[in-house]
Amino acid sequence: MSRLKELRKKRGYTQIKMYHLTGIDQSDYSKLENGRRYFTFEQCRRLALALDTSMDYLAGLTDVEAPYPRTKES
Repeated sequence: MSRLKELRKKRGYTQIKMYHLTGIDQSDYSKLENGRRYFTFEQCRRLALALDTSMDYLAGLTDVEAPYPRTKES
């Protein structure tokens, strides 16, 4: 989960800011960031949107941080 923390800090966000952007409770977010909890599909989606990256990057499936082109419905 170091990518999650790295991206959050790179963007200058606090865990509280992440709560406001994603709706994920700060204590749950902290557990996600520290690897004590796995995120659900929906949490991963919200995090990717908030951090302007792809779900694949958050999951460690790619080293490309840039998000894929998104539909207007995202």
